[in-house]
Amino acid sequence: MIAETGCIELSTSPGRPRIIRTNYTIQKVKNRLKRKKRVSARKLASELKISRRSVQRILKNDLGLTSYKKRIEPLLTDTQKAKRITFANWVHHNFSKEQSLRILFSDEKMFDLNGMYNCQNDQVWAVNRAEADKNAGVKQKQQFPQKVKVWLGVCSEGVTPLVTLDNGTVNHQRYIDEVLPVALKYGNNVFGDDWTFQQDGAKPHIHQLSQKWCNDHFPGLIVKDHWPPNSPDLNPLDYSIWDEFVHQVNWNKVQSKTTLIAELKRAVKRIRKEVVLESCESWTKRLYRLKENNGDYLH
Repeated sequence: MIAETGCIELSTSPGRPRIIRTNYTIQKVKNRLKRKKRVSARKLASELKISRRSVQRILKNDLGLTSYKKRIEPLLTDTQKAKRITFANWVHHNFSKEQSLRILFSDEKMFDLNGMYNCQNDQVWAVNRAEADKNAGVKQKQQFPQKVKVWLGVCSEGVTPLVTLDNGTVNHQRYIDEVLPVALKYGNNVFGDDWTFQQDGAKPHIHQLSQKWCNDHFPGLIVKDHWPPNSPDLNPLDYSIWDEFVHQVNWNKVQSKTTLIAELKRAVKRIRKEVVLESCESWTKRLYRLKENNGDYLH
């Protein structure tokens, strides 16, 4: 090389040749995805004999695609799909748009000390694995982390105070004593005596004493026979607010059960109002989409 050129520059770039993202290559990737969408960038690169980086650029920049992990959700039977459509029709016949914005939705969720971690978004650049490990390249997880169950309510006006249910089983009596009064106080404060409370079909919720308490105290109630089973996609908390909530938690501060509870209580105050309003305003539109989707899950 030196004898030929008189310098030590390489005549060609090292490594595998650069693949130009031609229309032909882009179309090959697109056609491959039409046959089977569940395929990794590595496998696509191998099949099409191009670099994985080229495949990633085609997928992201040329086709505007993003990789998503497969979600797990309860299987819906035909009967359950029919109940979901019946519920959507019932709401549209009994609630105006304004009235739908006066519904207080509720849900419970479990959190543990390991928190939310995405290795794809937390990478360390180093010359080798050992060097990476020295520079915070290891995320330690407890094998059996302590857990905390929380309850939260959401409506177009905001979110309720967070209720922590961390000691023992949550039965109907705890639900009546610790949760329902919080929902009632919040709903009355923001809506007066014209609003509706929603809860799902969990056992503590549908217990006859819980139902009696709700009927005796709430101005309006979506009763257990109306709310369809296996329908987290119809609750703003499940399709929007919980995700917003966990991203407001500073997991670096969570070292114990006590600090977890403290950080969860801080995080709920940081939930963005525009996210809350948008999720509640879109609820009736989701019900229309549900009917168009023949009662199946909304994604």
